[in-house]
Amino acid sequence: MKWKSLKARFYIDPATGLPHIHYHQVDEADVIDVLEEPGEDRAGREGSRIALGRTTSGRHLRVIYVPDTEPDSVFVITAYHLTGKPLAAYRRRKKKRHQ
Repeated sequence: MKWKSLKARFYIDPATGLPHIHYHQVDEADVIDVLEEPGEDRAGREGSRIALGRTTSGRHLRVIYVPDTEPDSVFVITAYHLTGKPLAAYRRRKKKRHQ
């Protein structure tokens, strides 16, 4: 999914008062990077979506979000680094699509 001018709201962890993504050492700019140009964007559970992609700094993330009713706006539930087998599988799918 491509966005013209993305607006993102983030789930705030009630224990810390900070966006939940910070628990996973991910910042808001990294999430926006992935959402603006995802390598994959597919349906998740209960109306959510899952975007996978690379940040401008080169890290691979999985972002779980829900599209807002407002155009070009999303509510980000969580985001975390792709590592190990999930990262290898993502790279294989991406390579396969580009052949």
